[in-house]
Amino acid sequence: MRDPLSKKIVQVQPSGIRKFFDVAAEMDDVISLGVGEPDFDTPWRIREEGIFSLERGRTFYTSNAGLQELRDEICKYLERKIHVSYDPKKETMVTVGGSEAIDVALRCMLDPGDEVLIPQPSYVSYLPCTVMADGVPVIVELKHENEFKLTVEDLESKISERTKILVMPFPNNPTGSIMTKEDLEPIAEFVKTHDLYVLSDEIYSELSYKGEHVSIASLPGMRDRTIVINGFSKGFAMTGWRLGYCCGPEVILKQMIKLHQFAIMCAPTNSQYAAVEGLRSCEDEVAEMRKSYNQRRRFLMHEFARMGLECFEPFGAFYVFPSIREFGMSSEEFAERLLMEEKVAVVPGTAFGACGEGFLRISYAYSLEDLKVALGRLGHFIERLRNER
Repeated sequence: MRDPLSKKIVQVQPSGIRKFFDVAAEMDDVISLGVGEPDFDTPWRIREEGIFSLERGRTFYTSNAGLQELRDEICKYLERKIHVSYDPKKETMVTVGGSEAIDVALRCMLDPGDEVLIPQPSYVSYLPCTVMADGVPVIVELKHENEFKLTVEDLESKISERTKILVMPFPNNPTGSIMTKEDLEPIAEFVKTHDLYVLSDEIYSELSYKGEHVSIASLPGMRDRTIVINGFSKGFAMTGWRLGYCCGPEVILKQMIKLHQFAIMCAPTNSQYAAVEGLRSCEDEVAEMRKSYNQRRRFLMHEFARMGLECFEPFGAFYVFPSIREFGMSSEEFAERLLMEEKVAVVPGTAFGACGEGFLRISYAYSLEDLKVALGRLGHFIERLRNER
């Protein structure tokens, strides 16, 4: 029989995030600090609206682009939050999570051989989605000494005549790094100078702990060069509802909606009705979750300082990215030993790109009680490693 598989998909590596949690799932008394999923329940008013929509029989398809009511609320939300206006009918699409928006945008914007600048460490989907869209991923290594922010200097050696898209993954998963307006301004000028487009993944925009999140789309000349991707999974604690959205220029969104129509049809209907309620009524609940995450973030930074573990202070998402380079072992080896010896599961930094070597991703989307126990175990492990030297 002939080979049934595409060479492209065979060559794509599976996500490095799940490996340790598959092992951890078979062990007793393991505390996992690796999964990027809020530990909060979805706010009650959102759940109630989801239930109500089912009780009223709202189980039909919506329009391909999503409920008009939801698209209207998304545009009001973005105007409020990032101060950018979009047409809800022509420049907005509801997707099955932010991940679908990433995939569809790349497939609609890339021709074979077009290059995509992907800052790393970053979310695992950008590279394989670029490859599956026949694009060429060009890795831009973010640096610890710059707090994993993107700089023009990082980009200059990577640009070519084939470069078309720059991915902007901020607030960043896995590092927790953010980009301020002052950080973004030179990047925007670089983009305009080289006639690029930006894929701005802002799924963690509600989880910023140093002033309001700033979108690169809000800077002069950037609205029509940027696809803004966001969703409800992180800020609204709606991971399983599978709902995201994207906004951008009509010429791009028109084609994205067409591809979405053929591949997905529409996002889940009851999730869309629930999200309308979330955008209208749940700002206080989101603020409370953000306050709790910030408390946990400060606790982790305090504990790292106490145990002498190097870690820059992140101001976004719900991750910290401590350095374990002093111990002279790979991130994967450190994570394996920590799991086996102390029953704490974390993610090696290399799961998010080779330049994540020497770091760990630790999520604080867990209760303060679990974090205290896990950090105690990590402290014992580090003390033992230092005594071995």
